[in-house]
Amino acid sequence: MGSNEYESQILLWQAKKYDERVGENGWMSLAGLFWLNQGRNLVGSNPMCEVTLPEHAPTFLGIIEWEGKTVRLQVAEGVQVQVNGRLAQRAVLRSDREATPSFITWNQICLVLHEYADKYGVRIWDNQRRNHFTLPLLKWFPINKQFRFSAHYTRYPEPKVSSQLDTFGEMVEDRLDGYITFKFDGKTYKLDVTEEKDHRLFIKFRDLTNSKETYPPSRYCYTERVKGGKVTLDFNYAYSPPCAFTEYATCIFAPQQNYLPFRVEAGEIYRG
Repeated sequence: MGSNEYESQILLWQAKKYDERVGENGWMSLAGLFWLNQGRNLVGSNPMCEVTLPEHAPTFLGIIEWEGKTVRLQVAEGVQVQVNGRLAQRAVLRSDREATPSFITWNQICLVLHEYADKYGVRIWDNQRRNHFTLPLLKWFPINKQFRFSAHYTRYPEPKVSSQLDTFGEMVEDRLDGYITFKFDGKTYKLDVTEEKDHRLFIKFRDLTNSKETYPPSRYCYTERVKGGKVTLDFNYAYSPPCAFTEYATCIFAPQQNYLPFRVEAGEIYRG
């Protein structure tokens, strides 16, 4: 791949990251995250509701009931709500961990059942939010091929469960499927990773730029797909987790062993 093509691919990816944040149902459109109680949870703009919607939503939109491992929606009489594009008065909700989550929409408001750390919440997007459009352009280190590595992936015999710090200052379980090794300045480094269904690897890491130029708790990065144990690790694709710019995200941060003792001057710079 030529230098111009390589840089064009990264610039296109950077533009897509911006669109992810400011586009419809993007991170900057998030308007709330409410954790469900076991049993009945009222949903509406009334402040007494367990799931409180923006002021322009119906006072009472319906009830979400959590019983065991099943979460159901019952829509209030006279309110028109769609679930995955179809009008519905009731539905069994699938969470955002499933292949086809249940997206509940009313006008410009969208809700989804959010599953995290053995509990359920409701995440709310409001596409009328003004700050949806106020995110400044993202800032990046200059593209640097020095931080593109040929790495080797080793899958653990069994996935490991590791306790990591999250957005809320709590320790939560995180799955680690294996590790990658790569060389930089003559030394070999190792990073624990999570393997996605499409065989890309997801990495949470820290380095000497954290607390200075990059988001202090961690950055995230995906590799290309693993092929025969070989994979390309490119830190030019490193980015800040969503909790860097919205309070309604849930993020798990890098494990202690994923600290790199050098400056990774590639990827996204944190504006703070």
